[in-house]
Amino acid sequence: MRAITGLWRWRRNPLCRRTDLAEAWVALVALVLMVVAAPAAGAVAGTLARDALYRSVRHQHEQRHEVTATVVQKPAQPPLDPDPETATARDAHSRVLATWRAPDGTAHRDRVIAGLRSPRVGDTFPLWIDGTGHVVGRPLDRTTAATHAVLAGVGTATALVGLVEGARRLIVWRMVRRRYARLDRAWDIAGPDWGRTGTGS
Repeated sequence: MRAITGLWRWRRNPLCRRTDLAEAWVALVALVLMVVAAPAAGAVAGTLARDALYRSVRHQHEQRHEVTATVVQKPAQPPLDPDPETATARDAHSRVLATWRAPDGTAHRDRVIAGLRSPRVGDTFPLWIDGTGHVVGRPLDRTTAATHAVLAGVGTATALVGLVEGARRLIVWRMVRRRYARLDRAWDIAGPDWGRTGTGS
């Protein structure tokens, strides 16, 4: 971490310039922000994400229902991806015509993707539907929600560390540019007289 290297300028040194001290302060502030503020921000972001995701988990489990669907007709079209070299696990599932009943008892019939490798008429498979009987995705579970919350917290902390380090580098870069500009001005004043006869050299 380059912010730590700036702390060496804190030592007593007769050659220490005000800009060196300013760089050391910038490095110290950046280090404190990285060590204290970034983990705190990550924890807050993770907690907020977890609470929001847990609410979504509860809502989805209240609104979505798992029912048993029955295959009534095998697909006439080929599989989603007939090439076994490029087929994924999801592509191995087949689209079939199936029937199921909604929570209110109404019958539904539609083409859906069944989790069956070789579906036959009469086979059953689980299917997630909403309150009206329409097919929906599987609801989010708490373990997945917790994992996403942890990733959100880690991502926030990492992003803040990167932002602080980027700001530190920008500030130090501007300080160095100003230092070189002052050195160039001093050189322009003193440099032309160096080595000339009669100038006291």
